[in-house]
Amino acid sequence: MSEIPETASGVMWQSSPPGSIYDYIKVASFSIGPDGLVDQWSRRAAELFGIPAAEVRGKDPVEAFLPGDLRPRGHRKVAEILDGKEWTGLVPFRIPGENRAHGLAEVYVMPSETEAGARAALCIVVDVRTLRRIETDLAASQAMFGQSPFGFLLFGTDLTVKRANQRFATVFGGTADDHRGRTVHDYLSRPEAERMTVALRKVLETGESVTDLQLVGAPPGSTDRRHWSINLYRVHSGTGRPIGVAGLGTDVTRRDNAAREAASARRNLALLNEASARIGNSLDLETTARELLDVAVPGFCDLASVDLYQGLLTGDEAPPGRGSSAGLGGSAELRRVGFASAVADAPLMNPGAAPGCCEDGPVALGAVHRYPFNSPCASALRTGRVQALPAAEGSMIQSTLAVPLVAHDTVVGLALFSRTKGSEPFGERDRALAVELAARAAVCIDNARLYRREHERALILQRSLLPPGDPEAAGLDIACRYLPGNTATEVGGDWFDVIELPGHRTALVVGDVMGRGLRAAVAMGELRTAVRTLAQLDLEPAEVLSHLDEIARGLGSPGAQHNARVPAKARGPELSEVYLATCVYAVYDPVTRRCTFANAGHLPPVLVEPGEEALMLDVPPGMPLGVGGEPFEEVEVELPEGALLALYTDGLVESRDHPLDEGLNAFRRALTDHARPLEDVCDRVLTTLDTGHGEDDIALLMARIQGLPTEAVGDWRLPREPRSVGRARELARTQLTAWGLDPLIDTVELLVSELVTNALRYGEGEIRLRLLRDRTLVCEVWDAGLVQPRRRRARDTDEGGRGLQLVGLLSAGWGSRRTPRGKTVWFELGLPDGDGPAGEPTVEQLLSMF
Repeated sequence: MSEIPETASGVMWQSSPPGSIYDYIKVASFSIGPDGLVDQWSRRAAELFGIPAAEVRGKDPVEAFLPGDLRPRGHRKVAEILDGKEWTGLVPFRIPGENRAHGLAEVYVMPSETEAGARAALCIVVDVRTLRRIETDLAASQAMFGQSPFGFLLFGTDLTVKRANQRFATVFGGTADDHRGRTVHDYLSRPEAERMTVALRKVLETGESVTDLQLVGAPPGSTDRRHWSINLYRVHSGTGRPIGVAGLGTDVTRRDNAAREAASARRNLALLNEASARIGNSLDLETTARELLDVAVPGFCDLASVDLYQGLLTGDEAPPGRGSSAGLGGSAELRRVGFASAVADAPLMNPGAAPGCCEDGPVALGAVHRYPFNSPCASALRTGRVQALPAAEGSMIQSTLAVPLVAHDTVVGLALFSRTKGSEPFGERDRALAVELAARAAVCIDNARLYRREHERALILQRSLLPPGDPEAAGLDIACRYLPGNTATEVGGDWFDVIELPGHRTALVVGDVMGRGLRAAVAMGELRTAVRTLAQLDLEPAEVLSHLDEIARGLGSPGAQHNARVPAKARGPELSEVYLATCVYAVYDPVTRRCTFANAGHLPPVLVEPGEEALMLDVPPGMPLGVGGEPFEEVEVELPEGALLALYTDGLVESRDHPLDEGLNAFRRALTDHARPLEDVCDRVLTTLDTGHGEDDIALLMARIQGLPTEAVGDWRLPREPRSVGRARELARTQLTAWGLDPLIDTVELLVSELVTNALRYGEGEIRLRLLRDRTLVCEVWDAGLVQPRRRRARDTDEGGRGLQLVGLLSAGWGSRRTPRGKTVWFELGLPDGDGPAGEPTVEQLLSMF
């Protein structure tokens, strides 16, 4: 728009720019001379009627434009006009190029005079169709502007308000006209007004619309924060010239509040989901508490701490909980087990920073403290309800929640969640979320407490069932190690045992109950007891495992004897999984240096002969105990003097970090230096292997072969005849004299005489007498009979039947066992200088037989 200064009076003349109202209305003009013919013809008239000036000038306008039936009336009207009469009316006209189409023009005729004083006329013509369209557009614009339920503003190119609708005035006060000339700074705060101004300029300069511009402000006289969504677009004239920016504003406060609520709900659900995934992955109390802090900071709060009852951490059976009496006028002792902060350089202190919250002021990590009785924290612990802590003056904390950790109606500790100034204070939804987070952590903490108690009990039970001290055996140097899993894992069912058998033989046992926890430890104890019982029956290794298999299948069942023979599949997965076990049972005879093995699904024994590499013995593994249905095989191996035998559980060689074969090879390599003391070999194995200790229990039983020397064995065969009794006494006397055991000669002669006599009377085949000297003296009498001797109480009138009673009275122990070709009856006596009894009966004991 151009401005042209004219006079000194300050009057400003301006030219009408393209796109003015006249362009829309399309006003045309022409003049009629005194002769009634067209004198002047404007360009707009040429555009409106479609006839150039050259064709219409000097012609009768009635004949040129009006239809034939209207021409007589038209001539009369022109004559009246030339007589000086004004006239306004609607005049139809033909549209050029369209034979049947007619336009309608509104003509305003004003009489005029020529320079000579003759009468003429000036005609102003407007296209009626254009007027109707403008009226319709104005009506629509007024409807949109005035009746719209949204606030509507029209900004000029100077970014001032040119027009506002009533809805906008209703919100910001006054009438719609009162807002003309204002700017956005009259409605918004400075930062928001500048954002709006930038957006207006951008739309005005580029023509790119702006949608959903979010602004925050407050209407005049109100403190309520409102949220508006503003849409801006540039407005153009008919010729496309920008004339301003239109703004449509919508109050979206409710929508934003709902969106924030939804976002908060989604955030809370995500936080709870994260808590479910991250809290409770450890069975350690303090680790679980720290997992709660990892979730809460910074996703929920800026600072947080966790206190647990000291009694809970020290292993008390029942921690103080809801309704418990407070000691010393305050809460029970608590320990600060965790603290987390999203604020740089935050002090290790009580995040509540409430006056009187703690007796001794700030609480350091790991410190034991109490809360005063009347403090909000103590109240939360007593009632089990969330308490809001007031912020101390000058503190960086603006809002704190004291949330009790409640599991199964028992308070186990307290969590403090704090938000600093600048963060949104805690609301009701936050309180509910804090309770949920604390409850999940509390359940995990209580589970960890219960697990620790069960773990400790299982360890006590497990250790009580293992052999005490260093086991001893005839002809063997034994060393053993047992390493339970650490406190972060459950106890297992690994066990080992060394059992003395008749004839200075020794049973070596290593087993592993599948499963973990207290039930596995109990099952291990039951199987170990069963092994010891079966070993005293002096059964073959395969028979021992067969009986153990029956027992394992009956463990845990209400009727063990009945259910032991029910297939594992018929009893459900619980029992068949928990009470499955693997076991190696070996019997070593120091006289022959032969060892008989039977294996129930266990890892093979390892043998290291002098000067050779370690080898795994080829012992058929068989099925684990508790599976049933498959017999067990035996393998007899002769062990050279000085050889090393190793039995072990899978915790020694199996790990998640490497395959089993790699662990077995490493174990064999660790045994290469077997000539060292056996205890040193055990330590070398455990320190050399990457056992991944803590994942599983480890049991290691090692034995170095030291057979009985030839001079410690007396072995004779006797014919089946009466004089063999005397021969047996003579042989025994001679051998004892050679060993320097003269104090035992009388007792041994008497007992040998009884056993050989019984073999002659009740047995079959050749008789064999054997004396073995080691830590005790053992006498064995063999024959081919299958009938086992039975001790009975003789009557006073009986002449016999007291032989076995005498054997039992005079010996430290006696018994019988089956052999592949008959039976063996044996007795044992302590050496005169040994720890066992010398076998001297008293008069009262002898008389008790009669």
